Amino acid sequence: MKKSEASEDQSASELISEKIAGLGDWRGTSLSRMRKLIQAADPDVIEEWKWVKPTHPGTPVWSHDGIICTGETYKDKVKLTFAKGASLNDPAGLFNSSLDGNVRRAIDIHEGEDVDASAFKALIREAVALNSASKSKPLKKAKS
Repeated sequence: MKKSEASEDQSASELISEKIAGLGDWRGTSLSRMRKLIQAADPDVIEEWKWVKPTHPGTPVWSHDGIICTGETYKDKVKLTFAKGASLNDPAGLFNSSLDGNVRRAIDIHEGEDVDASAFKALIREAVALNSASKSKPLKKAKS
């Protein structure tokens, strides 16, 4: 388990659990549910805590051969941003944010909304497969 940039004494998983508990409202419940779905879809997922700054406590990140998605919380939503979302098939139409970009896609979850668990887990598995396929490609040699 990777350690947080914020605290060498706590694992990223512990920091994510603290974040969820600290929210104390529907956002914590929603982020906790999505975290469990990510772990169920990919038992080998790595939890990380990234992008800690003096003005920002950090962001939960789930990775497997690269970033799968991040989990950010805002006043009115939980946002799960998929690093390579534009390359993923989304037959259930879960992506509802950041649709204009060429790389990322996001799922915004508002209070009272529920994300289809099986469709979400399929998206996670596809993101892992894409990361793994990208990692296994040999590097291109520079032209002389």
